[in-house]
Amino acid sequence: MKLITIGHKMPAWIAEGFTDYQKRLSKPWSLELIELPGKTKVQEGRLILEKLPAQAFCVALDVKGQTLSTEALAQKLELWQLDMESKEICFVIGGADGLDETVLKRANFIWSLSALTFPHQLVKVILAEQLYRGVSVLNKHPYHRS
Repeated sequence: MKLITIGHKMPAWIAEGFTDYQKRLSKPWSLELIELPGKTKVQEGRLILEKLPAQAFCVALDVKGQTLSTEALAQKLELWQLDMESKEICFVIGGADGLDETVLKRANFIWSLSALTFPHQLVKVILAEQLYRGVSVLNKHPYHRS
C-alpha cells in the first residue's frame, strides 16, 4: 500500500506516531509514505496524479466520502487486496484545502474518516492506525476489540 500526501514537514510527534503504525504493518500490508510539497490545490492535484500508479486502486480521503466502521474497513481492505492482486492500493490525503476535483474523479473510493475536520498532518497518523486496526481484524489479532 502507498500513502500519497501533501505536506512534507511532519512535526516530530506526527512522524513518530505514523512511523510506529507503519512499522507494525507487514507484507502484504506494508505502507509506503510519499510526501509531496504543498502548493495550490490544482498543483497539488497534478502532483498527486503524477505519483499515482495508473493501475492503482485509489482511495481518496475526503470529508464528503463514505464513513466506515473498523469491521467494514477490514472487509474493504480484504476485497481491495483480492481485486488488486499484485497492483497497489493507494490512499491519498490532500493539503489544507482538501483534494482537487481531478483527484476525487480519479478515486475508486472516497473515504471519510469522520465528519470532524482534522489537520491533514494528523490524518496520516489516524489513517496508519486505522489501517493497522483493520489488518488486525483480518488477522484475528487482539489489538481490535469490539
